[in-house]
Amino acid sequence: MAREQDRIFQGTLDLLVLKTLSRNGAMHGFAIVRFIQQISKDALRVEEGSLYPALHRLELEGWLAAEWGHAETGHRAKYYKLTARGKKQLEAEESRWLRMVEAIGLVLAT
Repeated sequence: MAREQDRIFQGTLDLLVLKTLSRNGAMHGFAIVRFIQQISKDALRVEEGSLYPALHRLELEGWLAAEWGHAETGHRAKYYKLTARGKKQLEAEESRWLRMVEAIGLVLAT
């Protein structure tokens, strides 16, 4: 179970996944988890039980496309990549997130 400080804020997992795939191209689930954890210096930990339902949902939304391939270990893995619709969604999610951070900053500054 994730410690309280390691939990991803509700609603940010989609943004993190879309941004990760935007930066790195096609990736399998474990690589996405590892990248988010590494780039955040272990501050963010995505549980597999949250990631795979999110990937499936994002694929159903048309924001991700997936195909089977082989991971570095040689095991079969599903690789996800951002679609054109996913790029548009990423822009919207980033904009929404930045507005929220600014608003929270204003409240904290009072």
